[in-house]
Amino acid sequence: MAPPRVSNPKRSAKYYRSNPEARRKKAATDKKVNARPEQREKRSELTTERRRRGIAGKGGKDLSHTKDGKMVLENPSKNRARNRGKK
Repeated sequence: MAPPRVSNPKRSAKYYRSNPEARRKKAATDKKVNARPEQREKRSELTTERRRRGIAGKGGKDLSHTKDGKMVLENPSKNRARNRGKK
């Protein structure tokens, strides 16, 4: 099930809501990226850690990999915006 729509979306969410062709293109790209073995491994690590901490399936903050290999809780907006070439 898809997450509920927020009443005050951030800039990229507004853009993709109003540009359906761009949204389809992004979804196709994301599907390819998320199927990569290294991405699946990373996602698996985060899921396992969320289960261990008892926060899996509850929404809230993301687990983020730090440079030294640890995992810390972080605001999803900040975590997902990092390392993505800004304009």
